Amino acid sequence: MSVYYYEGAKILAPLTITSNEPMFDVDTVSLKKQRATQNAQRWEVSFGVIAEPSTQVDLFISSVDNLDTVTTMIMPQLTEVDKLNTLTHTSTAVDGSYSAGVNVVGISAATTTGLLPKGSFIKFSNHGKVYVTTSDTTFTSGSANVNIYPSLRTSITSSDFVRTGSECLFTYLRSIDQQTGITFTDGVLASVGTIDLIEAL
Repeated sequence: MSVYYYEGAKILAPLTITSNEPMFDVDTVSLKKQRATQNAQRWEVSFGVIAEPSTQVDLFISSVDNLDTVTTMIMPQLTEVDKLNTLTHTSTAVDGSYSAGVNVVGISAATTTGLLPKGSFIKFSNHGKVYVTTSDTTFTSGSANVNIYPSLRTSITSSDFVRTGSECLFTYLRSIDQQTGITFTDGVLASVGTIDLIEAL
């Protein structure tokens, strides 16, 4: 299982990854359900960390300063995805041009082999949005189609690359709803409470 870090501190389980996609739900006179969205979605990540002496200062500073600064970290993958992922690649490029709004993207597999399991977080080199794969994709040769959620937010071309695993960086702002600073127990153990990160779109 991979270990993920925030400001140099190990992220603890439980880790919460939430898809925030506003949706409107209406019952018609004939009792049919109708749902509509504004085609907007962002990821929100919440977790605790181990605040060791070597990371206390950075954690404290991150809780009080530069809260309006967009930052990045490796997007944590689900435990089962980490176990199943056998993807090896030296260069994984998009195999054509795809317009915003599509849910399937072709990926060149010339130098890529293995399984990219459903539930893998990925992103593309020309924009910061993180996507999740919705089906297993096996790479052998040629190209493979990858199903993604949400739909593509920015058009991509064959000059763009796919970022997976440790290359999939989550671009975020820290939530200011529950700012707690830092607390100490016996002057040694430190906690910054729950850290809530919001994808910066």
